[in-house]
Amino acid sequence: MLSSLYIENIAVIERASIDFDKGYTVLTGETGAGKSIIIDAINAILGERTSRDLIRTGADKAKVTALFSFINGKTKEKLTELGIPYENDELLIMRDIGQSRSTAKINGVPVNAGMLKEIGVNLISIHGQHDSYELMDEEIHRSYIDSYGRLNPLLKSYQAEYNKLRAIKRELDKLLMDENQKSRRLDLLKYQVEEIEAAQVKPGEREELIKRRDTIRNGEAIMNALNIAKGALMGDGDSEGAENLVLIAADSLESAAKSLPKLQKLSEKLSDLRYEIEDAAEEVRDLADSFDFDPSELENIETRLDTLYRLSLKYGETEEDILKFYKECIEELRSIELSDEKIDELSAEFESVKKKAVDLARELSHRRKDAGAEFALRVKEELRFLNMPNVEFAVSQERVSLNINGCDKIEFLVSANRGEELKSMSKIASGGELSRIMLSIKTVLSGGDDIDTLIFDEIDTGISGEAANKVGLKLKEAAGDRQVLCITHLAQIAAMAKNQLLIKKETEGEKTFTKVHKLSREERKTELARMIGGDGITELKLQMADEMLSVSEN
Repeated sequence: MLSSLYIENIAVIERASIDFDKGYTVLTGETGAGKSIIIDAINAILGERTSRDLIRTGADKAKVTALFSFINGKTKEKLTELGIPYENDELLIMRDIGQSRSTAKINGVPVNAGMLKEIGVNLISIHGQHDSYELMDEEIHRSYIDSYGRLNPLLKSYQAEYNKLRAIKRELDKLLMDENQKSRRLDLLKYQVEEIEAAQVKPGEREELIKRRDTIRNGEAIMNALNIAKGALMGDGDSEGAENLVLIAADSLESAAKSLPKLQKLSEKLSDLRYEIEDAAEEVRDLADSFDFDPSELENIETRLDTLYRLSLKYGETEEDILKFYKECIEELRSIELSDEKIDELSAEFESVKKKAVDLARELSHRRKDAGAEFALRVKEELRFLNMPNVEFAVSQERVSLNINGCDKIEFLVSANRGEELKSMSKIASGGELSRIMLSIKTVLSGGDDIDTLIFDEIDTGISGEAANKVGLKLKEAAGDRQVLCITHLAQIAAMAKNQLLIKKETEGEKTFTKVHKLSREERKTELARMIGGDGITELKLQMADEMLSVSEN
């Protein structure tokens, strides 16, 4: 359950620390006092989308911290799955909302909004005044029945088979092309395969050809450079080469070193240089002797490069891309050529998977029918308690073609008055009727989950008098084994609560603040008296408030 909530710089709330107890708690206050801000703050720690507009004017960021105690089994399982530690059955969620981004932590571990949602769905269920619009959506009706009947595991099994069935159908459709289309595709694939095979493409070939082309284009200059270098190193008929000149210098210095010993090292250095020049000279000579280029080869290279270029425009930029395309063509060619065999194989698989999907859809449909009948009875019981004894409620179930959710169209039908025919929920115009129908549905659904905290945000729209008393009793009853928080403007609903928190707006100087205060019994009398008849609190209203509290306490 939600034990405490700390809010900082959310809208008009500068700082507020709220402790929540077990049982039924109401939050009351004048319109605009900031009750909805508390719901916004709770939604933030449940992973809902936040906006920087929530941040209090003048503040850089906002913060919400929530402590949960006695967390349920599903929450523990999800925490373990996400790798988040927990101790003493407690959970601490923190969310900071900045001007550009928000961050969150669960028990000190950084998490994203998606992870918050995965955890939050098992912690708190919020039912707002706008939830009644869900009643207009037939898809929601189906999800309610599946939730009530605990059919979601079966639905997931069916959806897995249905998605498999659709994948096989798509593959079959590709193969079951008409003969003309198949023939055209075969001709194209054969042409592409033959063209690439004829070219005998090799990886890296184009780069090697370009290097060879550059060599041939510069062949004369290369040969001339080699000859010049060879003559400079080895000499020719007209001059000594560097090799011989360095040898002469080394011998001369070696002879002089007999008289001047320090010339010996220089002589040795020149001797070493002479051997290096000799090696270089031999390399240059070998290159000059072996260098061969044929200008007529250039035309063949250009022709080959042009072929590779044209192939690259069709089948891929590099030789590797062209060969990859070739491999894909071969595989598709074989697939089409063997398509009859593949079609038979896929058709058999399609029928097998279809049978599984149909069997699961039928089982799902049968169980929905049983769950729907039981659900309708339970909702009618709740409606009778909420002063709607003449309302008829039924779950309509029609068979439709297989789809992602099975083979059923499910719709809630209602007759608001005795003798009237059942009609779709969208025909119900009264806000009060919709609110009570929604409360009844949520009450029935809440018995089938493990969520410890239910929040009802102004679900009292359009009701008053005895109906409001019954709603209050129903909320008190729902809090028997869990925590129920309710935002309300009706004294009858507030009086039934075990605890009451007052949300009050105050002004200090030029700033407006919202504060949250837990009321004592005497303070509750005053607040209830205000809710009964506005700010003009009289002794009679106080007596009425006291009587309402006394009735609730018995």
